[in-house]
Amino acid sequence: MGVSPEEVFIIHRSGPDNIMDSFKTDFERIEQVLNRHFSSHEPFINKVSQYILFSEGKRLRPLLTVCSARLCGKTDEEVYNLSVIPEYLHAASLLHDDVVDGGKMRRGRPPAYEIWGNKAAVLVGDFLFARAIDLASRFGIISIAKTIAETVALMSEGEIIQLLQMRAQCFDEETYLEIIDRKTASLISTSCRIGALLAGARESKVEALGKYGLYLGQAFQIIDDILDYTAEASELGKALGTDLAEGKLTLPLVVAIKKASSKERERLLQILREGNPSHEEFIWVSNMLISTGGTEYARCRAKALISSACESLDIFPESKTKDSLKELAYFVLDRHK
Repeated sequence: MGVSPEEVFIIHRSGPDNIMDSFKTDFERIEQVLNRHFSSHEPFINKVSQYILFSEGKRLRPLLTVCSARLCGKTDEEVYNLSVIPEYLHAASLLHDDVVDGGKMRRGRPPAYEIWGNKAAVLVGDFLFARAIDLASRFGIISIAKTIAETVALMSEGEIIQLLQMRAQCFDEETYLEIIDRKTASLISTSCRIGALLAGARESKVEALGKYGLYLGQAFQIIDDILDYTAEASELGKALGTDLAEGKLTLPLVVAIKKASSKERERLLQILREGNPSHEEFIWVSNMLISTGGTEYARCRAKALISSACESLDIFPESKTKDSLKELAYFVLDRHK
């Protein structure tokens, strides 16, 4: 039995103003474990790792691991040790992505490569990937180690597909979904799956949580795409129009390019090809996303994905943790940064 929009609205409204506040204890324990496991014998690696790891990230991925394990009946310290693995993978991918994309701001600060250089950022990213895989192997559960290794490969594939898309100027929804499934959704899905695997949950529950994370991850990225044109830069933690400046394929743009007039389409594509749009060009593109329905289409897709994520949890009995996971899904939908 699925969750109706009315039921989801009641669930969403019944929680605290900021669902993240209810996980304060979990976040504190996650921070403790992050500090304990990432360190290297090389001080420079620690310095760069700390810069990316402790720069006001949301910690959504480790929290999902903790909640997924809890939903399946496991609540001990092992859960928190496992939860930092997705965060190390995420931090590593950010270090690499900023080098590849030439990003100018990350979480409200200059990206690591602008401070220490491309080589240092890439190599520290490699270290964090290795640390995550090493930690995954310590649990003695082959399915966890295999899932982590597969996810690293998927994330790399997503970055490569995005790079090829930018060169080929291939703007279609299928390619977009292929990219975000690998780059973003795969890690969020894995964050949920490994929590269930650690708890020894049966396959149907592992798959249900994997689907929850996949839908959640897809919605997360779509909302991120919308925020790149609509958020306040001070909240978003990066310059508005970053995706546009880098020629990235996003869902609102896919719709705008498809529905724009031939003249408007040519201007859109020219702005994407040239990169570094002026303020006036950014405003024009933003307005195009609205007038063509690109922004609204993307938001509707995100809402549908969040509904699907919540329905994926139907296999589990009612509980506070199940409600919290649904609240987290709607937090992702309503976020402003």
